[in-house]
Amino acid sequence: MSDQEPPAPPRAKRVVLVDDSTAYAASWRAIFAERFGDRVAFEAYQDPVAALAKLGPDVDLLLVDLEMPVLDGRSVARLAKERGISEKRIVIVSGHDADELHRLFPKGACLAVINKTEAQQQSAFLMILDSVVFRH
Repeated sequence: MSDQEPPAPPRAKRVVLVDDSTAYAASWRAIFAERFGDRVAFEAYQDPVAALAKLGPDVDLLLVDLEMPVLDGRSVARLAKERGISEKRIVIVSGHDADELHRLFPKGACLAVINKTEAQQQSAFLMILDSVVFRH
């Protein structure tokens, strides 16, 4: 018998969504619960100002809607970086087409830009999520 304690289970990945659509937040909450269970601690904020108060370097993935009242996604992403979240952990989501999103967020400005309505983009986004959640 060993006197060593078993290793602690890995910490749940903290995934934060900032999007003014409650329906979009609810759909992602269901997807995260079904796909990842307790591997993900999912938070959704409809108010970007309230969300900013909760953001810090412990966020594993930040999903930000480009178009919101009060603060747009570009501003939220910039302020999140100031709060210690790496651009490699920020994904911008929008109804705009991918080409326009890439113009607004050139390579290296964030991890990815995802169109909310295109099925192929959503599939790519799920692969990104899997990579974030299952890496150690």
